[in-house]
Amino acid sequence: MRLTPECGSVHTHSVLCDGKGTLAEMASAAFGAGVRYFGASGHSHTEIPHDAGNVLPADLSDYRSQLLALRDAYAGRMEILLGIEQDSRSSQPVPDWTDYWIGSVHNLYDPRTGKHHCVDWDREKLSACRDELFGGDMLALTEGYYRDVAAMAERKPVILGHIDLVTKLNRGNALFDEEAPRYRAAALEALHHADPDATLLEINTGAISRGCRDTPYPAAFLLREWRAMGGQVILTADAHSPETVIFGYRQAAALARAAGYRESVLLTGRGWEPCLL
Repeated sequence: MRLTPECGSVHTHSVLCDGKGTLAEMASAAFGAGVRYFGASGHSHTEIPHDAGNVLPADLSDYRSQLLALRDAYAGRMEILLGIEQDSRSSQPVPDWTDYWIGSVHNLYDPRTGKHHCVDWDREKLSACRDELFGGDMLALTEGYYRDVAAMAERKPVILGHIDLVTKLNRGNALFDEEAPRYRAAALEALHHADPDATLLEINTGAISRGCRDTPYPAAFLLREWRAMGGQVILTADAHSPETVIFGYRQAAALARAAGYRESVLLTGRGWEPCLL
C-alpha cells in the first residue's frame, strides 16, 4: 500500500467529549475515507467549569474499552490507536495505556482569582481574558499563552497540538498583529522548547472546517523554523464530526511543501512512518 497523508487521522474527537459522532461513527467514516491509521484523541478531563460536557469523564474506562473493541473490529483492515489530547490544565496524568498523546493549551489560568480563561471559545471571552489577566495588552496575552505552550512542549508530547491556537479568533488581525515582533518572538521561543526527536508538529485544519480560519495551523514562519530545527510534521484534521476526518489535507500538504517539506509522518502502531506529500 502506498502511504499518503490521507492514510492517517489521529486528531479526532467524539461525543464522549465535544465531538458530534460516536467513536464507532468516527472510525467508520475514517475507514470509508481510506484512512488506515485511525486514532481517537479525546480531550483529557479537567475540573474547569466551562469544560463540563466538552472533555472526557474522569473515569476513562469506557473510552478505553470502546477503543479496544474497535481495534478488534478493524483488525487487519485499519489500525486503531488509543490516544488522548492532554490539556495543559488537566490534573490527570496521561494514561499509561495510550499509544500516543497530543499536548495542547486551551486555557490560561489567573492565580489571583482562580479563574480559567479559554483562548479559543469566542472573541468576547478572549477579550475578557486580555482585560482581566493582562491589563488590556493583547500581545501580553499571547506571550502568556506561549509560555504555557513552551511548558507543554518540554513534556515531549508525541504531537504538539495547534501550537498557535491563540490566533484562531484573530482572522484579519482583528485582535492583534500576527507579524508584530513581540508576537513572533514569543511563538518562536515556545517552538524552541520542543524536541524534534520526540515530538511531531501538527498541521491542523480543524479551525477551517469549523469556519474560524482560512488556513491551517501553524503559521508558515513556525513551519519554516521547525524544519530548520530538523522537526517533522503530521497532517491532522482535528475532526469533531465524521465527515471531517481528513478535511483539508491537500491545503495542509501545500502549506508544508511551501515551507520546504517533501514528506510528512504517519503515526502507526510501529511508530513514525514517512510519506510523500
